[in-house]
Amino acid sequence: MSTLMEQDVSGLRERLSGQLITAADPEYDTAREVWNGSVDRRPLLIARCAGPGDVALALGFARETGLEIAVRGGGHNFGGAAVCDDGLVVDLTAMRGISVDEQHRRVRCGGGTTMADLDAATCAQGLAVPAGTISHTGIGGLALGGGFGWLTHEHGLSCDNLISAEVVTVGGDVLRASRDEHADLFWALRGGGGNFGVVTEFEFRAHPMPPLVRMGLFFWGLDDGVAALRVAREVTEDLPAGMGAMIAGLNAPPAEFVPPQHRLVPGYALIVAGFGPEREHEALLRAVRAELPPLFEFVTPMPFPDLQRMLDDAAPWGILAYEKAVYLERLSDEVIEVITGRMPEKRSAMSFLPIFPVGGAFRAVDEDATAFGGSRRTGVIFNAAALAPDPDLVAEDRTWSRTMCDALAPHAINQGTYVNFMNDYDDSDRVRNAFGPDKYRRLAGIKAEYDPENLLHRNPNIKPAGF
Repeated sequence: MSTLMEQDVSGLRERLSGQLITAADPEYDTAREVWNGSVDRRPLLIARCAGPGDVALALGFARETGLEIAVRGGGHNFGGAAVCDDGLVVDLTAMRGISVDEQHRRVRCGGGTTMADLDAATCAQGLAVPAGTISHTGIGGLALGGGFGWLTHEHGLSCDNLISAEVVTVGGDVLRASRDEHADLFWALRGGGGNFGVVTEFEFRAHPMPPLVRMGLFFWGLDDGVAALRVAREVTEDLPAGMGAMIAGLNAPPAEFVPPQHRLVPGYALIVAGFGPEREHEALLRAVRAELPPLFEFVTPMPFPDLQRMLDDAAPWGILAYEKAVYLERLSDEVIEVITGRMPEKRSAMSFLPIFPVGGAFRAVDEDATAFGGSRRTGVIFNAAALAPDPDLVAEDRTWSRTMCDALAPHAINQGTYVNFMNDYDDSDRVRNAFGPDKYRRLAGIKAEYDPENLLHRNPNIKPAGF
């Protein structure tokens, strides 16, 4: 670091209300870690911001010095977007304050809030915000790209439930974006990712949540894969209101609820969560049992935060990871043939296929109401996640993930993908395909207004119009 840079850094440190971390500080290595253990980057500066003023200072410093900018919320992104080499990380992890307005069913939370933080605060008031399926995921990146989870069928995406956002632009302005203020920016934030500014506070619509929800998990072995996925298709394509579902290709977890002889056995799971009357959930589970008896099942009531944490052990912090995804119109017989044919080729017991059927409230939102990339018609978001503690093993399953998705590409909707499941941010064609030409063109115009130099590009990047 040059003498001039050292002087500049000292000046920034003095002006920040939060903390400025460099390689000389003992917490540096911890501060630069992200969820994906494959990512090992060394930023020059980490500005752990205490509020929007700190974010504006950090962005201004990076702009003036020409430093690369990364923005960290939860740090859970597969591609490691939250950290960069030799640049400046705008770290929001200290900004996790949450306020719940129980009367109006509104929640405000800081840009560094995790799903676990949000669930703890809202469920204490009998409420919940639609979010994802891994509790240590940051709500920021999740919501800005869309946000699928257990409540999507009932209440839509996380971005569909966004009411307003406090945004710090690269020019240092602090704005409140909503339907009534900076409406173009508000539209872009709901699905367009972190391209337009740093969101330091989210305001969400919350929904009533009972003290206990019902969870039913069925597991079938590889030999029953075709029949199991057909049953899962039938259930999820006509999923009743008040329920959420996920399909997965995975190894059975080494958990107490799994019979010892089936632990780590590869196969397929259908998980159905019920938020309404118990009798409706039980009726659906009886229908599944009658159609295809599973190797084992696990049915239990649980608090909603426990449902949100249920898959955490499948994606532990520090695991080596890669993913690729495609949008599918449905789990057709041809798609099922591809999945069941390639599922046995994975090498790591941790690699899995999370499959998200989408319909209900997701489908009820108009295609152009938000910037969310992809069709709003009923469909399936298919993800092939390579996870392993060993570099060679994750490399083999990275190939498995890619070949699986390549084989499914002919069945994809417009060759698109979910932007939160993208690893390769410099693939402009995939980003354009994700949004489609009309949405991308509108987003590029908004990008040109709020970030004309494309300083915020460590994301599924939307280039400014004319850039």
